[in-house]
Amino acid sequence: MFQWRLDRGVHDMPLVRDQLTEMSNAELLDCTLRDGSYAVDFQFDEGFVTHLLSRFNETPVSKIEIGHGLGLEAERAGIKPGNIDHNRWCEIADSILTKKPWGMFAQPEFTRLDTVAELSNRGMSFVRVGMEPDKVAENLDYIRRATDVCGQVYLNLMKSSATPVHQLLDMLDGVSSAVTGVYVVDSYGAMLPADVQRYVTAVKEHFPVVGFHGHDNLGMANINSITAFQAGATVVDGTLNGIGRGSGNAAIESLAGIIKILEADLFDYQELAKLAEYCRVNMDVIGEDRTMQVLGGVIGIHSGFFPLVEELATKYGTDPARLMEAAVSIAEQSPRKADFHTAASRIAG
Repeated sequence: MFQWRLDRGVHDMPLVRDQLTEMSNAELLDCTLRDGSYAVDFQFDEGFVTHLLSRFNETPVSKIEIGHGLGLEAERAGIKPGNIDHNRWCEIADSILTKKPWGMFAQPEFTRLDTVAELSNRGMSFVRVGMEPDKVAENLDYIRRATDVCGQVYLNLMKSSATPVHQLLDMLDGVSSAVTGVYVVDSYGAMLPADVQRYVTAVKEHFPVVGFHGHDNLGMANINSITAFQAGATVVDGTLNGIGRGSGNAAIESLAGIIKILEADLFDYQELAKLAEYCRVNMDVIGEDRTMQVLGGVIGIHSGFFPLVEELATKYGTDPARLMEAAVSIAEQSPRKADFHTAASRIAG
């Protein structure tokens, strides 16, 4: 029997058919046209989008997420806008996805709830509200009001692994029971199967619907996603060909194929494989620095900070890994910009 002994304790996690959660209620959410936007600098060809959504509309994939990678109205925070604005995304999705619920991502920092309400009235079925666990308490009212204006609201706990699971659960106190579900998010691509099992199991005790969103820095996104199902997750994210921010995400066609082997062909893995190839050929993906992706996964640094790390490492004549490790040791939760500057100054001193 195959056993996982890669975790930060020692736990056996045999991957066998009879341990897979009951799959009849399992959902795969595709976020190629949201998380994948990072890989094309938020610039999608509209013909590509309409073709992909048309084909997705005929698959058993449960939900489709679209829009700017960082979320609705990211441009309000000075972030580069996408070439397709949220109103046009809404028009395209509502006209094509006649058989499929679709949604967008939001962050309280810049996404107005009036905009969420407007898009919900125009056909948007769900919104995923993203924040780090230590930011939940200050955004409880935002989360509650989001459930008033949108039929399905998921709370995405970004950088979940930076917060010990017992602290993470404490930080969820007061979250409205009206939320549809809570997501464990492996933003660093740093989690191992036992970590996923521990976090998903713990959150599941408090929220009946748990999701998982994995990144692939260390090549673990697919197995982590299957492990999330094993641990009781209801919905798991993937992207075609694994295209996404940084090192990418779990490959949804692979997840569908694994589920076919373990259970049944619930998501038409053959069609998803064809769509993955369509994306591979037609998306001009920006190259990523593999060294930084691996360092980020091992040390626990989000890819959004890689340019800053490289800039400071050059300025202060230090190694990026050393700088990352120093920032992690300083940070109370996940490292922030100031932590990297402090770390660089201490190294220089």
